[in-house]
Amino acid sequence: MTTLTPQKPRSATIKNDKTRLPRLTRSRRLFRSLIRIVCRSVLWLLADVEATGIEYIPRHGPALIVTNHLGDADGLLVIAYSPYHFDWLAKSELYDIPILGKIIDAYGVIWIHRGQPDRVALRAALEGLAEDRCIGIAPEGRESLTGSLEAGTFGAAYLALKADVKLNPVTFTGTMNKHVYSNMKRLHRTKISVTFGLPFRLDAYGDRRTSVQRGTHTIMETLAKQLPPKYRGEYKFVTEIGNDG
Repeated sequence: MTTLTPQKPRSATIKNDKTRLPRLTRSRRLFRSLIRIVCRSVLWLLADVEATGIEYIPRHGPALIVTNHLGDADGLLVIAYSPYHFDWLAKSELYDIPILGKIIDAYGVIWIHRGQPDRVALRAALEGLAEDRCIGIAPEGRESLTGSLEAGTFGAAYLALKADVKLNPVTFTGTMNKHVYSNMKRLHRTKISVTFGLPFRLDAYGDRRTSVQRGTHTIMETLAKQLPPKYRGEYKFVTEIGNDG
């Protein structure tokens, strides 16, 4: 039995003029390298990090990176521990945050509008996969409100099937904002983890709708199996059945 979670958020304003595949200019590559150093430094100061499966990080694309999403530290972890640069789909609301929005835009992301089929963002992601890039997406569509997996949305499965690319699962534990920021106030380092898992592919079925629905379940179940039981949320039951069977 799955638990009910609140309705997924919907972007209030549309900024299609900001949505595009980031150009990999020399200045952007240098800026991304600088941001990686900053992320590593911040994590060294604030967290006790356990990173596993680094050998599974794709050296090049095309690949779709799929993750759970617990808090702000998730992005820092992937940037800090991956030796390669990925292009991420990020919620468009971040663009309006003073300073931070400009930094994220300079780093280069694909801005996506949540709660609707964002064809502009999906086209940009497909363009990136066609250029052999690694594209990152959180299939839950937001930071989890429960501290565990919520129901997956269809975008990741659609991209993987449309582009016929492998998926690389990445999971986080301990990165919930309430937990991390509370420890920061007390000058305590937070114990967190990032796990890079084995790549996998989705099977296509008779029609696209069925393929995307089943593919979404496969993605979320794969993430759940990579997480401790208390983080599996909506997918705890199906994971336990799968392990027993």
